[in-house]
Amino acid sequence: MTMTEPIQQPASEKLVEIPERYVPKHLSPSSASCYRECARRWKFRYVDRLPDPPGEAAVTGTFAHMVLEKLMREPVANRTVDRAKELAREIWPSMEKSRDYQTLGLDEDAGRQFRWNGWKAIEGLWELEDPGDVRVAATEQDVRVEINGVPFRGIIDRVDETDDGLVVTDYKSGKAPSERYASGYNTQMLLYAAALTELEGRKPAKAQLLYLGQKVVEVEITEENLATAVAELRTTWLDIMENCISQTFDASVGPLCGWCPFVARCPEGTAEVLRRDKAGTLRSDAPALDRIARAAGADR
Repeated sequence: MTMTEPIQQPASEKLVEIPERYVPKHLSPSSASCYRECARRWKFRYVDRLPDPPGEAAVTGTFAHMVLEKLMREPVANRTVDRAKELAREIWPSMEKSRDYQTLGLDEDAGRQFRWNGWKAIEGLWELEDPGDVRVAATEQDVRVEINGVPFRGIIDRVDETDDGLVVTDYKSGKAPSERYASGYNTQMLLYAAALTELEGRKPAKAQLLYLGQKVVEVEITEENLATAVAELRTTWLDIMENCISQTFDASVGPLCGWCPFVARCPEGTAEVLRRDKAGTLRSDAPALDRIARAAGADR
């Protein structure tokens, strides 16, 4: 089977036919981050397309995003807490029936807590800004553009128009990370800014992460840090192409193996989890041991 469309390959390589299923259509901030963490996990998720259902925190975030998207499309006078409550009630039935929510398997009490957590995230927007003061240029903007030879795709929660220019805005419903772990989100925002620069022909004035109910984290946008983020994206893309050509995706083992949904399929990941468990360094809330045990039982 040969590839069905041209792709960017490393300049050092001759044109090589890659099996079609290995050809990524695009690279998103999340898929690029997944690859940089572990090429093996990227392969399981994006090539083999194995199920990787989101956890409760991620589904809560999805619910909050859905409500805020609709709220910010309302006339400015309607962007109130009461209107947000109405929208949450309107959206809830479809959320409750969604596959991601159903996969969580929540009982009545847990479902009630889920709704409360979702609402607290939504309500947290007013602790950070007055939605009625925001000049919204776009919500949930699907950007598809080539950046430095890389087919890029991302969905921007909100693009605001200000006197200083465009502002790239992203909602986060989880706990704000420490500065040590914030670089990945900063890179995501810079890539969104680079994509908008390509589409709009003007560099956004800034980007901001709204950690609902907590704080606003601003990301400065300069020619230098844009260039760094774009260069990193291209390096990731070329590394992926090398792996696709060789069809070899190495595992990067570490603490995150304890949460990898594919750990039972990965000999290196399984060994790492068992080693950490024996050494007493595996966190008690890590689900990997259960996944490994279930897989071993299914093989008997």
